[in-house]
Amino acid sequence: MSYSHPHVWLIILALGVGTYLIRFSFLGIIGNRPLPPIILRMLRYTPVAVMPGLVAPLIIFPEATGGSPDPARLLATVVTLTVGVWTRNVLWAVLAGLVALYGGLALFG
Repeated sequence: MSYSHPHVWLIILALGVGTYLIRFSFLGIIGNRPLPPIILRMLRYTPVAVMPGLVAPLIIFPEATGGSPDPARLLATVVTLTVGVWTRNVLWAVLAGLVALYGGLALFG
């Protein structure tokens, strides 16, 4: 479907206004009030919920292999999860996964 230039700018403007209103609802309306403890507790788990959604497609359908899983990325996933659970340190988990990925790419091709 082809859009005209004014239509594209209208869509961009609407998305910008929508994004502004979503952010304003948190920052402008309730920004100077303390949030209830239940909301603060739920917000602590947001990164834990978002990260798998961002990373899982890169593992299961990597663009580098044409969308099919490969042993190097699966090995890096297992190593990253193992080191992360064992050390409970994100930095060590990421570094171990990085080493495992490049080692797996060198080993498996």
